[in-house]
Amino acid sequence: QVQLVESGGGLVQPGGSLRLSCAASGITFRLYTMNWYRQAPGKQRELVATITRDGTTNYADSVKGRFTISRDNAKKMVFLQMNNLKPEDTAAYYCNAHWSKNDYWGQGTQVTVSS
Repeated sequence: QVQLVESGGGLVQPGGSLRLSCAASGITFRLYTMNWYRQAPGKQRELVATITRDGTTNYADSVKGRFTISRDNAKKMVFLQMNNLKPEDTAAYYCNAHWSKNDYWGQGTQVTVSS
């Protein structure tokens, strides 16, 4: 059974930092491209950051220079370090694993940026 479990969300003030984690099980993690998506109320889900199986990263323009995605293949985990958070970063954040025709999602973790 495939599971992706996110953690690390919460309430933070503008300018603060959070580190999201996603623990994967039931997949050959090293083969998968791992993504972080987010969805704010009333908006479409958007791709925030990607890390391929060889470690290549890519970011949405809105988070470049503030967010960093990383992975630990031995622990089957992917992380999203979020710095200098802004109110517009408020959203539910989802971990996604993608390889070939396989596509899996976590349940999401809420990030709220507010003073």
